[in-house]
Amino acid sequence: MGFRDRGVEIKTPAQIDSMRVAGLLVGETLELLRSSVRAGISTGELDAIAEDNIRSGGGVPSFLGYGHPPFPGSICASVNDEVVHGIPGERVLADGDVISIDCGAIVDGWHGDAAITLAVGEIPAEVQTLMDVTEGSMWAGFAAARLGGRVTDISHAVESYVRAHGHYGILEDYTGHGIGTAMHQPPNVPNYGRPGRGPKLELGLALAVEPMITLGTKETVVADDDWTIVTEDGSWAAHFEHTFTLTPDGPWILTAIDGGEERLKALGVPFGGR
Repeated sequence: MGFRDRGVEIKTPAQIDSMRVAGLLVGETLELLRSSVRAGISTGELDAIAEDNIRSGGGVPSFLGYGHPPFPGSICASVNDEVVHGIPGERVLADGDVISIDCGAIVDGWHGDAAITLAVGEIPAEVQTLMDVTEGSMWAGFAAARLGGRVTDISHAVESYVRAHGHYGILEDYTGHGIGTAMHQPPNVPNYGRPGRGPKLELGLALAVEPMITLGTKETVVADDDWTIVTEDGSWAAHFEHTFTLTPDGPWILTAIDGGEERLKALGVPFGGR
């Protein structure tokens, strides 16, 4: 493992394999939560399910105790107009809600980080479209990543995809990030901007790409709990995230169960997993 300019961490192939172990645990935990989300369950119950699965799989929750004030949950559970960093607790999900679940795990010192947004029962068509656009923009970002390219090639692809599908708010104050021996590392990965800027995309670099998109404005406020990020105008939001790296063959999505193979091939992008 080595470091490049601005503290960018470059991993060896063996270290990337270790990140894949953490990534799979995150992916499996999110799939368990996907099957658990229903009207009548509380976000605190989802948190308990996640923590048990992470610890049973040999990991430690990345989020629990993180930051200042220390984050009190093993997942972030953000409902409706809460974009990210929602604290799990007594809130009970109801039919028609949407919930973003962000999950991180540490295995043998290496981090995985991913997020999904799920519908609880029937939701308005415009909200489903928002979710689809947000997830699609993340995959567009992966598809734009090439060895020798730049970080903002991803940013530009995310923004271009969102703009091509309607008028949405793209959060600018919260971004994707480098990841490895710490959950948040340089470089930041914005979800907007011109291509060709930022650090080079090279072997051993791992990034978390996470578009956060709203039905209204990009402006947000921090709730009284000092963590939850809420849209200023009350519009609903969606959030998707995966951790990925580039190999000589293409992108490898470390937190996707299949490594991202199905979605990448559908986009005509070579699959870089091993």
